[in-house]
Amino acid sequence: MRIVGEIVHPRLKITIFRNDGRFSVKFEQGLLEQTYKFRDDERLTHISDVQKMIDPPFIQKIEDILRGMQEAKIAAFERTFPTQEAEFDTII
Repeated sequence: MRIVGEIVHPRLKITIFRNDGRFSVKFEQGLLEQTYKFRDDERLTHISDVQKMIDPPFIQKIEDILRGMQEAKIAAFERTFPTQEAEFDTII
């Protein structure tokens, strides 16, 4: 797999890879990432075709999913490691 391009975005790192007859597009935000894979066909043969697909509505959906992933991660962490109330000495 090799990197064939990037798409500049203010909140996401978007990297396009090429490998064995397919393109992979990875979206990263902080410690979260999503990857979408697309097979080559007559409509998708060049990096510019992939870049056209990554339009504002697609990116908005990616950001919505990343937000949901972050919420799920936080909820799992809080279930696993619940916050305990600090105990203080009784003052008389």
